[in-house]
Amino acid sequence: MTLTIAPPGALAHPGAPATAPAVELDAADQARIVAVGTAVPPESYSQAELLDIFRIEDPRIRSVFLNSAIDRRHLTLPPTGADGARVLELQGALLAKHKAQGVDMGVRAVQTALKNAGAALSDIGYLCCVTSTGFLTPGLSALLIRELGIDRHCSRLDIVGMGCNAGLNALNAVAGWARAHPGQLAVMVCAEACSAAYVFDGTMRTSVVNSLFGDGSAAIALVAGETAGSVLPAATGPRIVKFASCIVTDALDAMRYDWDSAQDRFSFFLDPQVPYVVGAHAEPVVDRLLAGTGLRRSDIAHWLVHSGGKKVVDSVMVNLGLTRHDVRHTTGVLRDFGNLSSGSFLFSYERLLQEGVVQPGDYGVLMTMGPGSTLETALVRW
Repeated sequence: MTLTIAPPGALAHPGAPATAPAVELDAADQARIVAVGTAVPPESYSQAELLDIFRIEDPRIRSVFLNSAIDRRHLTLPPTGADGARVLELQGALLAKHKAQGVDMGVRAVQTALKNAGAALSDIGYLCCVTSTGFLTPGLSALLIRELGIDRHCSRLDIVGMGCNAGLNALNAVAGWARAHPGQLAVMVCAEACSAAYVFDGTMRTSVVNSLFGDGSAAIALVAGETAGSVLPAATGPRIVKFASCIVTDALDAMRYDWDSAQDRFSFFLDPQVPYVVGAHAEPVVDRLLAGTGLRRSDIAHWLVHSGGKKVVDSVMVNLGLTRHDVRHTTGVLRDFGNLSSGSFLFSYERLLQEGVVQPGDYGVLMTMGPGSTLETALVRW
């Protein structure tokens, strides 16, 4: 079955040649998203509660927390010491937290995704794990295979350290595996224990990060080929049409997670100009994504943008001409969970499905942003 991306005569999107032809694609060859599942730690905190817990009195830092467009975040906080204050965790304790939370949340997210897909653990042929909040060898994929009892012959991949954009980098690889193995189930899980990457030193640098990120995991299941019906008869999710990427090499240091000698642990850094760098490159990468499809940005019914922070979302909105309604799931996830790093866009995708407004033939754009500075996009069609 051949799929034509746009009806004859459709105008090209802004920035594309007016004569750009519609792309002909064999829908049977495309990977389809069949289910998603999410998981978070049981404990959640309001921004005001966190300020009190960490005894933050600096009015500048309090303002950063309270004006973040975030209401609550799920976190695994340090234990309380004898003086009632939270203990400053050393790097070893942070890595242990990353491992424990990554496995716990990853297991629950995968189980939920499989349940929603009507699939079993024995159906998984490929497992890709994404994380940037710690380092493990063997990787998270090996730990999840053991914990869940997945077939030990399952193909697997670990993507570590790419940051908030990594969910779409990984999805590209997973979709490729699914296309090469029609009818077999591929699963990607993003497990981010962001509280395992926190440094509390009272500076504005670390406070900006500490005000933003939350813990969470999201898993997504894919299958390609018309034979998918024999395994997943209810597979009705969107097909992944294409991907487009952009790395801003002039801003490689704008977002980074590296060793802080003064703190004797890893620390995350965000340049204040990041929202504007990301926003300025949102239009070119989306234009590249839509190039040759005959689609305009106005033809996109659903925008699922990474919940990178209030200023990041606002900058993307302005540069792409999006409305508050377009990014309602992005801002809702930011409000209720904070920035969940690589899996944020899947939390938004889950909310879109729960809303029940998607119609057959609708197009959607998935967008993630992260260190590099990097923007990743994917075009999907229901």
